[in-house]
This record gives sequence, structure tokens and C-alpha cells, in this order.
Amino acid sequence: QVQLVESGGGLVQAGGSLRLSCAASGRTFSSYAMGWFRQAPGKEREFVARISRSGSSTYYAGSVKGRFTISRDNAKNTVYLQMNSLKPEDTAVYYCAADSHTLFNVDTYYTPNQYNYWGQGTQVTVSS
Repeated sequence: QVQLVESGGGLVQAGGSLRLSCAASGRTFSSYAMGWFRQAPGKEREFVARISRSGSSTYYAGSVKGRFTISRDNAKNTVYLQMNSLKPEDTAVYYCAADSHTLFNVDTYYTPNQYNYWGQGTQVTVSS
């Protein structure tokens, strides 16, 4: 079972930037599409971004498109989320997740149930 550990969260002012990292254990990291989700207090977990196994394809929630960039380094077993132009509404616990399914599913790639493994989360707080 793959283990995921997020890091890089913190407190930043609106308009600032933050880079999250997700380190994965195991030799099969490149077999997983990876996603980032976030969850604010009292709200459901929402999709943020996804990257394919090779890193050739990326997908973003409309709320972060143009501001966030997901990337991965399979040699380092790490996926990243570069967050720019942060807004207070970006405040949430950010989770890294791994999808072990073989094929991309346009109907479910943005749903938490698509992902088999989850990290513990890292807090991102954006002050106004």
C-alpha cells in the first residue's frame, strides 16, 4: 500500500505563493495518477488538481486554474502543487491522493472515490 506524506503548508497572505509536496513510498509511484484535494472546515472535500502517471496530462478545478500548477517527479516519488495568487478562500487542509485505476475516467477523476490512497493532509491558511 502506497503511503503519502504532504508537506509545505503554512500561513501566507493573500496574493502570496506556496508550494506543496507529496512524498510517496514504494516502487510503483509512476503507476498512479495523482491528485490534490482540499477540505475547508464544514465543507466537503473538493477536487483541486490531477496529474497523469507520466505527468503529460493535468486537470484543474475551475477555481484554481491559472493559479495552481500540479507537477510530478517520478524519480523522486513526489508530486507538487504550486499555488500562486492565493486567496482567503483557498484556506483548507490540502490532501494528496493516488489513483491506481488503469484508465482515465472523465466522469470520476474529480471525485474523492476515484482515489485509493490518501495522505494525512497539510494546512494552508491564506490571510486577507
